[in-house]
Amino acid sequence: MLAAYASDPTRTRGRRYPEAVAPTRTDYQRDRDRIVHSTAFRRLVYKTQVFLNHEGDLFRTRLTHSLEVAQLGRSIARSLGLNEDLVEAIALAHDLGHTPFGHVGQDALNECMAGHGGFEHNLQSLRVVDQLEERYPAFDGLNLTFETREGILKHCSRAHAEQLEAAEPDGVGARFLKRTQPSLEAQLCNLADEIAYNAHDIDDGIRSGLITLEQLQSISLFDGYRQQAVREHPRLLEADAGRRLLYETIRRMLSAQVYDVIEATRSELERTRPESADAVRSLPSLVSFSTEMRERSLALKKFLFQNLYRHPKVMQTTGQARQVIQELFECYRQAPEEMQSGHAARARIARPGTDAEGALLRVVADYIAGMTDRFAGREHERLTGKRIWA
Repeated sequence: MLAAYASDPTRTRGRRYPEAVAPTRTDYQRDRDRIVHSTAFRRLVYKTQVFLNHEGDLFRTRLTHSLEVAQLGRSIARSLGLNEDLVEAIALAHDLGHTPFGHVGQDALNECMAGHGGFEHNLQSLRVVDQLEERYPAFDGLNLTFETREGILKHCSRAHAEQLEAAEPDGVGARFLKRTQPSLEAQLCNLADEIAYNAHDIDDGIRSGLITLEQLQSISLFDGYRQQAVREHPRLLEADAGRRLLYETIRRMLSAQVYDVIEATRSELERTRPESADAVRSLPSLVSFSTEMRERSLALKKFLFQNLYRHPKVMQTTGQARQVIQELFECYRQAPEEMQSGHAARARIARPGTDAEGALLRVVADYIAGMTDRFAGREHERLTGKRIWA
């Protein structure tokens, strides 16, 4: 049922360490299963999306976000004839490298690692599946296929791409140097990620009380579907129906975006007519919104940035989270033995010809990036004696 331009698991570029083909699963299905069983995937349940883990049980986490991206991605992939299993694998793994406390954790670690390669969560996700997971006797990491690894690496600076290319010629870093595109499945996951977080951040923002339905009436992407829902179901205007109105509006908004992506992408595929998955790579990005939907989506993103992500209460907690990350980093830098035994041992090993300090700091960054919100808070209190959150 795959289209000619879809990624075919029988034609994968393979794994870094060759393995025999599984008798009952394709290579992309095996990738998905390895990701689901990984330690890094389980940790996502206690990692922040927007609101810190201790702030409420019903707010999205990195795990629920990844599941929503996978669901949206598979729905779109099925309509376009793309490989659903590859889309699911990429979606479930795309945030494995995220730090505790959301994007502020990444920013703080990037500052701590200045002068030693910095820190970027997409690159860290690749590092998790390539090196940091320790589950197999024959290799580090999960030994995923090229196509899954390529999709995980959504962004990459030129400097990091050159480092990846030196270690793995014509590997996952090459497209950032050649300015080519990844597979359509990877392109789809990028857009499904955006659709998912715009929708669930509205839900979480209203649940938190930091934004209101009234504020969102200025956003056409949201309010058009709110009005549509009210016309068809007037009872939604009653005082006790606010949650139903929100859910129905978000449901319609999600459906409209999904159908828009399918239609716009089909139009691009008909125009360009790629004859294979490899042919896609030399073309501009093909998975997209229509021009109108892109503009409406950008207006929503701008609204959320100004009214939710930069809300004073969110900024207060993210400022505290930044302090936790920075102070943890300094504690482990000065006393690496305070890390758990495996990381502490790794920190003591400096490979010949490497920057010993940089190697130590990278281990510290790996250790902190792998923490859940709760563990990071407990470790910070243990090492500093400070309790940031009750």
